[in-house]
Amino acid sequence: MSVSRLFFGVLTILAVVSSILLTMAHAQSAAPAPAPTSDGTTIDQGIAYLLMLVALVLTYLIH
Repeated sequence: MSVSRLFFGVLTILAVVSSILLTMAHAQSAAPAPAPTSDGTTIDQGIAYLLMLVALVLTYLIH
């Protein structure tokens, strides 16, 4: 009776350890994110917004 209990306990521990190790073996590391690149469109858009704001303020001051 005690041999079958011991066998069942060892088998259970081996099943738990192997399931943990198998999930770790199949895990994939995330790919690194690409480096941020700027093609100048955000800078151009910022300058355009600034010029539009200046035009709005000048129009308000002139009228």
